[in-house]
Amino acid sequence: MKYLVAGLGNIGADYENTRHNIGFKILDSLAEASSIFFTPSRYASVAELKFKGRKIILIKPSTYMNLSGKAVNYYLQNEKIKLENLLVITDDVNLPFGKIRIKGKGSDGGHNGLKHIQQTLNTQKYHRMRFGVGNDYHKGQQVDYVLGEWSSDEEVLLQERISLCCSAVKDFTTIGPDRTMNVYNGK
Repeated sequence: MKYLVAGLGNIGADYENTRHNIGFKILDSLAEASSIFFTPSRYASVAELKFKGRKIILIKPSTYMNLSGKAVNYYLQNEKIKLENLLVITDDVNLPFGKIRIKGKGSDGGHNGLKHIQQTLNTQKYHRMRFGVGNDYHKGQQVDYVLGEWSSDEEVLLQERISLCCSAVKDFTTIGPDRTMNVYNGK
């Protein structure tokens, strides 16, 4: 079985530790724990994780957030991965910090990365894991907030939450999306 896990974010040192890059951060943690490495490739940095008989292609799109669909579509096609075996990891301002919500379909929720993926794939029916970054910003300051770095209070809890997400990614490929949602949603 083959899976594609796309962690969304923006490339470059300016974005490295921002809330918007949680998808990158989760995949970096998963790769590090698995002693695998990302290598630059077409439209993304790519790593391959073998886990319990599954081949999991991890991608961090290099297309910037607003063109994430280009990388996701390319690797789905190139690796011949079924749409139901896609998991996209992204930030969500509509969830409290650290909360996880996994869904099998839905709107883009105003997220430009998800919007481009949906436009490119021409469907809302793909799995996504949303990581809550909270909404502690004033009206009109959302962009600055998501492109801002984690607060010191968030930093204290961040690694524990990222580890939980890494476990959810592995479970998505082994116990399936429905059971994974039951175990992790709201945690």
